[in-house]
Amino acid sequence: MKRRYLSAPLLVAALLLTGCGGGSMVSKTVDAINPMNWFGSRSEAPAMAPLPALTQSIQIRTLWQASVGDSGQAIFGPAVVGDSVYAAASDGSIARLNASNGAQVWRINAGERLSGGVGAGTGLVAVGGGNGEVLAFDGNGTALWKAQVSSEVLAAPQVAEGVVVVRSADGRIFGLDAKDGKRKWYYQRSTPALTVRSPVGISIYDGVVYAGFAGGKLVAIALSNGAVRWEATVALPRGTTELERVTDVIGLPVVEGREVCAVAYQGRIGCFDMANGQPLWGRAMSSTSGLALDVSYAYVSDDKGAVHALDRSSGTSLWRQDKLSLRNLSAPFAYGREIVVADIQGYVHFLARDSGAFVGRMATDGSPVSTNPVSLPGGGFLIQTRKGGLYAFSTQ
Repeated sequence: MKRRYLSAPLLVAALLLTGCGGGSMVSKTVDAINPMNWFGSRSEAPAMAPLPALTQSIQIRTLWQASVGDSGQAIFGPAVVGDSVYAAASDGSIARLNASNGAQVWRINAGERLSGGVGAGTGLVAVGGGNGEVLAFDGNGTALWKAQVSSEVLAAPQVAEGVVVVRSADGRIFGLDAKDGKRKWYYQRSTPALTVRSPVGISIYDGVVYAGFAGGKLVAIALSNGAVRWEATVALPRGTTELERVTDVIGLPVVEGREVCAVAYQGRIGCFDMANGQPLWGRAMSSTSGLALDVSYAYVSDDKGAVHALDRSSGTSLWRQDKLSLRNLSAPFAYGREIVVADIQGYVHFLARDSGAFVGRMATDGSPVSTNPVSLPGGGFLIQTRKGGLYAFSTQ
């Protein structure tokens, strides 16, 4: 059965216009990041919310900024390991920067067009290509090996405990030996005919790989050998049409304490016991970007541009900020006393963690920010825009 994809941001825009109808939407070739490009003109698209006024403001500093190159139709985010930042661009550029000041340490070209961003671990940097290539380099940018997986790599590879874990667009997950790229194991499951085309990745924690799948499933896999530890259901498909029944886990599963949480498009957010996958709580939610956790709360950017704070013990709603409608938000990022989200115009929004009120905003280069912000050592966080801008911010 031939699998069909719909880009996550476009899917939201299409649903807003069609009310979940119209299967012909599925065959469109679209911009995977900016849904506005799908419409004949911007006047046909639903209008995003104007920037809300700031009634209070915190002090925000730009620590540094740099550029790595355009992401094209892919979605790229930086990787931070120790005192280094690694970033990549669609033309094959890979750069290593000093995390404290953004100074370039080295810059190389992988020799392939890239589609899957950059992942890094101690002494190794890995990137993925549009034809299923996985390329590994050492910390000095010297090529180590090249491997092949079953289809294009949309998400950044992850490196841990001597294994490079790669997810291909057909839903397979490969564990490659970090020394030579040889396959150690792979995991495969059946997927629906229609899925959301997005850079859904994997999370690794304490020797376990956590991955969400089309159809609303969350799976825990042993990093060492690919054995399945448990499988849980985040959400079940509902509706009568293929489009209505798209229920894919989106973004990265997030681990905090002894819980792992995930969210699905047109589905639910759910938290599970890491040891056995037993459900702890769940509630209706739909997201195309993902979630974040802190010790007390879960934060979700929903598919309409609202940011939610939920009690981590029960899923009870604490606050909802809905004044960023249709701005295609990144997953939230818990930072200090604020929650950070970025949008399709490159704005970075700071919300009060206890209330969701707007307390700050920073502009970047005007292009979308589609990946999660990442922490920097010593404080601050880093984002990457579609144009390849790297911006390090701090409120401290």
